[in-house]
Amino acid sequence: MKRFMIVLKYELKEYFTNKVFMGITVVLAVLGAAALFLPRFVDMSDFTGVQVTGGGSGEETDGESGDGEESLYLYVDQAGILQEEALGGMFPGALWQEAEDVDALRAAVEAQEAEAGFVVTGATQYEYYVYNKAMTDRNTAVFDQAMKLFYRMEQSRQKGWDLAEIDAMYDVPITVTEQILNKDSGSNYWYCYMLVIIVFMLIVYYGQMIAVSVTNEKSNRAIEVLVTSTSPNSLLFGKVIAGAMGGVFQMGVVLGAVLLAYQANREQWGGMLDMFLHVPGEVLLAFTFFGLGGYLFYAFLYGAMGALVSKTEDISKSVSGLMVVVMGVYFFSLFQLMNIDGPVIKVLSFLPISSYSTMFARVAMGSVAAWEIVVSFLILAASIAGAGVLGAKLYRMGTLRYGNPIKIGTALKDMRKND
Repeated sequence: MKRFMIVLKYELKEYFTNKVFMGITVVLAVLGAAALFLPRFVDMSDFTGVQVTGGGSGEETDGESGDGEESLYLYVDQAGILQEEALGGMFPGALWQEAEDVDALRAAVEAQEAEAGFVVTGATQYEYYVYNKAMTDRNTAVFDQAMKLFYRMEQSRQKGWDLAEIDAMYDVPITVTEQILNKDSGSNYWYCYMLVIIVFMLIVYYGQMIAVSVTNEKSNRAIEVLVTSTSPNSLLFGKVIAGAMGGVFQMGVVLGAVLLAYQANREQWGGMLDMFLHVPGEVLLAFTFFGLGGYLFYAFLYGAMGALVSKTEDISKSVSGLMVVVMGVYFFSLFQLMNIDGPVIKVLSFLPISSYSTMFARVAMGSVAAWEIVVSFLILAASIAGAGVLGAKLYRMGTLRYGNPIKIGTALKDMRKND
């Protein structure tokens, strides 16, 4: 235990005194928090639907330009059906003006004197003129609805119908009261999706760091000195636990900054990010246990893979098989979120290679019994211990072997012979 603590303290010191590691942590935390403070200082009302409450110039209405002036829209009504009052209601903040003819309308749009122009050629036909069409341009979609309204109004006038009664018949309000007795999978989907991605990033990024750390000591021959003063088991467990603590620290700082910044600015966002950042306590608890468990499980395997090579450029070859498993579980878990109570994801929630993401997904979105959670975690805990023992043996066997990368099959055969 003493040797393990020495290795652990040394590895933690390497993480927390590393300027790049701490710099990335601070930068990501500051950028994430700053992004969530934007609505206080920048007018994002078009996106959030909430007026700026501090530092900005106030909320703009649709159709108004950045300086508060009304946008000019021109029209030519060859069918004689348009009504400026109705158009004004459907295009808030827009100023409507009839052009002399199509050429005048086109010239005004080309000179950017008008925002856009509409030429109505029939009861259900029109032409749209715009100089530069933005990706967020919804003018045609809104004008389509206006044309449908004018068509209904004209048909009702000709046939003597009461349009108000017809609209009331088709737009009768429906009252529904939902009684969700267990989980609302639709609203829980996105934060669950986000948590799966976070665990995947932890495994891949920090797993690679552990593998590189192990290989660096072999490439510079430092391992020859280390194994004389401590045991391979203490080295591997110390590196893995330190990597886990470093990863949790970095991710915790970043996520903590983001969550606190969102809570401070939730009103400015209008609660629109709740689906990502409003996570129930029981889901966070399940995520903590299973996410960290899965990370430790793979971290031991990454450390063992790093011991099988002598040069850092060979790491990608050594961990390629492990990466295939991680990627496969990641994508399969995301696809199965749409069928959270299906038999496939139930099986995956008990397998140690996948329970780190699928079990807390079931807790968040599906129906899961308490005994299933306990059994799944016990299997994961046993698998972590098994991965630690296996990783320690592979690490001990490969520490002083140099040259070409050792294949995992060869390493396992040698282990059986030694046993």
